[in-house]
Amino acid sequence: MIATIVEGKDLWQTVVASVVAGLGVTFLFSLGIWGTSQFVELSRGDRQGAATAAGVVALLAFAAVGASVIIGIVVMTQK
Repeated sequence: MIATIVEGKDLWQTVVASVVAGLGVTFLFSLGIWGTSQFVELSRGDRQGAATAAGVVALLAFAAVGASVIIGIVVMTQK
């Protein structure tokens, strides 16, 4: 009988989770940067309603990035 060094299912789950998390966090961070730049531009153009909406998008995106980092640290320390 051949010993199993690496479980294929566990390895596949790790690869999929890392790709999804990597793309998700990258997208959220880019959304935060976009929201921040739109907030600045719209504020200069005296479009306060749109600027507020862009600022809220930026804050939510950066909060989600922070939460993702915290969740990642918690998951790593639990194993």
